[in-house]
Amino acid sequence: MRLLLTGATGFVGRNLLLETMRAGRYTEIVTPVRDADKLKRQLAAEGFPQPPSQLRIIGWDEAAPVGIDHAVHCAGALFERDRDRYFRVNVTDTLRLLSSVPATARILALSSQSAGGPTPPGQQMRVSTDPDTPITWYGESKLAMESALRISRPDAHVWRPPMILGPRDRATLPLFQMAAGPLRIKPGRRVKTYSWIAVGDLVQAILRALDAPEWTPETRLSVCAPDSITDLELIETAAHVVSRCGRSVPVPHPLVRGIAAVVDAVPFLRATAPSLTRDRVREIFPDRWVVDGAEFRARFAPAAFATLRETLAATYAWYLHSGELRARVA
Repeated sequence: MRLLLTGATGFVGRNLLLETMRAGRYTEIVTPVRDADKLKRQLAAEGFPQPPSQLRIIGWDEAAPVGIDHAVHCAGALFERDRDRYFRVNVTDTLRLLSSVPATARILALSSQSAGGPTPPGQQMRVSTDPDTPITWYGESKLAMESALRISRPDAHVWRPPMILGPRDRATLPLFQMAAGPLRIKPGRRVKTYSWIAVGDLVQAILRALDAPEWTPETRLSVCAPDSITDLELIETAAHVVSRCGRSVPVPHPLVRGIAAVVDAVPFLRATAPSLTRDRVREIFPDRWVVDGAEFRARFAPAAFATLRETLAATYAWYLHSGELRARVA
């Protein structure tokens, strides 16, 4: 069996790559990347000083080799400051990468909850029949990618994960840095509620889907753990994991918008806070990003999901191991 995996240097793709390599699931794993040296450095940090023999690294612009059995598309632009960049990477590059995958191969592409938008007003969760209402360029690009895939590869699975947490997620580094201090900033005065999933649970669900006896096309499948979390719960659980007793302080939305505008305007700040853009900050303001993941859990999910505390503890341990955070000295 041969796997094509995009996004191998990113968060989900990197976790999926490590799982498949360690389990010996595929005779060959083909990974198109823009920076082969970056992937090799990451693998060395994970205990692979030399890329394993079953791993084949190819250039980002190369076509998929013949004989691919499974393809998982995890690559994408997450935090850009240009609408065209989102569409170029998330739509044009996606179609190009997957166009060379054989018609007989199983394709699973990760989209995003952002393609659907927040939970409609007055509802507890977004369901599959609700109209899509993305509120960011990022969400619009993911929705456009879904629409394009329905035409070019109607046999593909297209999943919409919500907030994904776990080891190797660079986006949560500021969360732990903030949790280690005396004050923790919570955007907005109202408590906000989110669907989420641990990256390990998502990886296992992807592999279950690829190995399923039958392959039925899936579009707009909401992927999430059974429990939702609040923004305050996320912040305070991170603080408990790092053993700090600080105070969570709500910050009004207009101030958050102003901070995002400043970050967008200053190159140094863009590098230190890549996720804080004027586009993506719009997703902070709605009170509910909760979806109905019952179908996903019935078909592909593990029997038991990781808890938020377990997931954040594993993430913190990875940050310590990688040297990106230092343990608190009592």
